[in-house]
Amino acid sequence: MRKKIKIQKFKDENKERDFWGKFNLAKNFEPSDFKRISFPTLKPSSQPISLRLPSHILARVKERANEIDMPYQSLIKKYIAQGILKEDSN
Repeated sequence: MRKKIKIQKFKDENKERDFWGKFNLAKNFEPSDFKRISFPTLKPSSQPISLRLPSHILARVKERANEIDMPYQSLIKKYIAQGILKEDSN
């Protein structure tokens, strides 16, 4: 059963950060209080990076991207994600 939560006004971010860092959801909510929701328009944030690749590798990635009609940067992201998933499964 839900318990009423009193959230104070914070003087600065550090005090708010401390409050939420010590806040225990288990003391205020039951698992049945939560509902599954989705955010269909939410996109993961991304950050630009600079990456040096040997010219022949970049050329091959661009060729492969062209073959499958995909932007080459998207293909690089896909390859990185696949590599991470493969590492996680080992």
